Amino acid sequence: MSLPADGGCAVLRPAGRVSATMSGVPDHATIIDVDGATSLTFYCGELPADEAISAADHEPNGYFWEGLVRFVAPELAARVELDSESGMFAAYGDRATLEELQRVLAGYLDDGDRVATTIRDAESSGFAFDD
Repeated sequence: MSLPADGGCAVLRPAGRVSATMSGVPDHATIIDVDGATSLTFYCGELPADEAISAADHEPNGYFWEGLVRFVAPELAARVELDSESGMFAAYGDRATLEELQRVLAGYLDDGDRVATTIRDAESSGFAFDD
């Protein structure tokens, strides 16, 4: 496997059951079951909310999205393993928890205004994003 020339992250997706897009959930985030492990992933850098993230002086990468999850859904963050890269968000856990996290993230991935408001709220409360 080779990494893309832009320094992004390449991901191999082994054969497995891929969940269908849930009603109301953007197709950016995918839940995959492979060999008994379940993950929620999406690529970063070309999401509709990225412009708002950059405008707030943050990097629209997987680490930013981990921070957003920790701020808006700390109870879910505590129940999953977050293992993102610069070019991809990744969370591992049980399917029910990941589906709940997918629904939470759906409200942010396509909504730059909501992300911008959340960044302001987080930073004014002393929360620091690690992006």
